[in-house]
Amino acid sequence: MRLLIFGMGYTSARIAALASTHGAVVMGTTRDGRDGTIRFDDAHAVSAAMAAATHLLSSVPPDPATGGDPVIDRYGDALRVHGGWLGYLSATGVYGDTGGAWVDERAPIGAGRRSARAAADLAWQALGASIFRLPGIYGPGRSAIDRVREGRANRIDLPGQVFSRVHVDDIASGVLAGMSAPAGIYNLADDHPCSQNDVIAYACLLTGLPLPPLLTLEQAKLSPMARDFYAENRRIANGRARRVLGWRPDYPDYRTGLRALNATTSPTSTSTPPSAASTDQR
Repeated sequence: MRLLIFGMGYTSARIAALASTHGAVVMGTTRDGRDGTIRFDDAHAVSAAMAAATHLLSSVPPDPATGGDPVIDRYGDALRVHGGWLGYLSATGVYGDTGGAWVDERAPIGAGRRSARAAADLAWQALGASIFRLPGIYGPGRSAIDRVREGRANRIDLPGQVFSRVHVDDIASGVLAGMSAPAGIYNLADDHPCSQNDVIAYACLLTGLPLPPLLTLEQAKLSPMARDFYAENRRIANGRARRVLGWRPDYPDYRTGLRALNATTSPTSTSTPPSAASTDQR
């Protein structure tokens, strides 16, 4: 396998690492060509990497300025004739608000706040790509454990609010399973949607730190992006990934994942998760 990943960010780096352990040769792009990656706008180098790759995966979100998909907009012609495996990391935000109800891959998309992401999702589907729809991602350096330790955790007073989430390493195993399965749409989420407040409370229990106060949305002074996050309420079903990919999350609920993270991190560790505006977001 020769895997080219567009957007070598937090999640795609874990996918790259797992693919490497299975013998893959991995190449990746970033905006600036850091750490031995290919600069995204170096058309000659990217075209050569695409021609050499057997598998192409994009983790690049829509352009916030134009709403278009940067990879398809720039390299769409090459993607259409590539002939190898294509994959795209999408988001479960494409389903919009379901009022806390369960949602699977058969549900319509595009009615929520992620209209540009939904358009990109559909565009990659049209190319024959496997689509991996991801809920809230957590893992080393990017979890409720880190937010609690750094004093950044919030508990918001929204009774009945439910979210799904997934450990970054479960995404990696799901994507690798998808590389040898039929092209399709797959939700990669854990088995236990719940309130974000429950997750914060468990992180506090594990770390021995006090619960942050329960705040209203107004008191919390959240960013517009964070407020939008709380405006939607849904449970993500992962049955198709289990049936078709044979995928099973190693961290089927937040307790399992947070316990593992707490056991491998120290209270003095710091993290710098990628910016939500970055084109290497995932």
